[in-house]
Amino acid sequence: MAKAGHKSGGSGKKALKRKAATEEPQEAAVAEDGATESGVQPPKAAAFPPGFSISEIKNKQRRHLMFTRWKQQQRKVRGGGGSGRTHARFSFRAGVGGWWCCVVVLHMRGHPYLGSRAAVNNPEKLAAKKKLKKEREALGDKAPPKPVPKTIDNQRVYDETIVDPNDEEVAYDEATDEFASYFNRQTSPKILITTSDRPHGRTVRLCEQLSTVIPNSHVYYRRGLALKKIIPQCISRDFTDLIVINEDRKTPNGLILSHLPNGPTAHFKMSSVRLRKEIKRRGKDPTEHIPEIILNNFTTRLGHSIGRMFASLFPHNPQFIGRQVATFHNQRDYIFFRFHRYIFKSEKKVGIQELGPRFTLKLRSLQKGTFDSKYGEYEWVHKPREMDTSRRKFHL
Repeated sequence: MAKAGHKSGGSGKKALKRKAATEEPQEAAVAEDGATESGVQPPKAAAFPPGFSISEIKNKQRRHLMFTRWKQQQRKVRGGGGSGRTHARFSFRAGVGGWWCCVVVLHMRGHPYLGSRAAVNNPEKLAAKKKLKKEREALGDKAPPKPVPKTIDNQRVYDETIVDPNDEEVAYDEATDEFASYFNRQTSPKILITTSDRPHGRTVRLCEQLSTVIPNSHVYYRRGLALKKIIPQCISRDFTDLIVINEDRKTPNGLILSHLPNGPTAHFKMSSVRLRKEIKRRGKDPTEHIPEIILNNFTTRLGHSIGRMFASLFPHNPQFIGRQVATFHNQRDYIFFRFHRYIFKSEKKVGIQELGPRFTLKLRSLQKGTFDSKYGEYEWVHKPREMDTSRRKFHL
């Protein structure tokens, strides 16, 4: 019975609404008749386009107001320097169609990005800079040298293993190590490039592009063979080096470089891989000329060994007519690989054009002999918790 009463009450409310809706147009018609009889014309309703909403205009006005305030804040920030902190104020306003509009107003005082602009707009700093410049010009050659800015690189922690090229011990090691036959020009490099099992297209394309960078290199598919079975076949076919590119989630993430027949073997982490099509303003495909090789900042004993491994991949006599150069640049234990071509714009101006590919390597381990994951003897293994105790300590 309670449910029935509830339904009847609901139907009664609906009936009242219907009655009110029918009475409204009747009252409006009666009002119009009375106005015409008295001789007064009724006011016409404003003609708005379909789908018009006053709230949209209000939202546009609010957004415009917030934008003008933000522009004023930006002008104040650009006009004045000074020290202080960076503050942010968030303002939310409802937008069209249920979307939310977020306006962020930043008060940047002494922000590092605006430091140079603030220094120029500061008259005191500008006057001091001009005064110092005049003093240096007056002193001429007797002027004191400009202070060198402090960086992590030039504040590097001293390492006892830094190589001195005039050291007799270093010269003896170079004459007796595994790369001595290459540097004595007794062997010429022959490289085998392969991948992990079932590689994807990106890894295969990287191998093919590496084969155009490194002369006398050959790409072979893995076909499920273990590296311990591949290495004896490489030695029997007179290959001097083996390069294996590993991948994870269809992306190259590792590189194994093994010098044959006696090692050593280096394992690198690979990142920031860019193929030729992904490089903007790249040059045409490289030619078959033997490129030059540049090795930068391999200063320690470990870095010296890694640099000699990279050097042994390329033949001794570069063909300068090809104007191609491969660079291995070590900075803070990250090895950046780039492949460029010289462009002679005039007799005095020379530019470079990147050909690709490019990637970054970080050494994980260096193993004596050829690849042996179980019983291999490691010369060096990267242990982050023990070795990365300071940002200014590097190993290469």
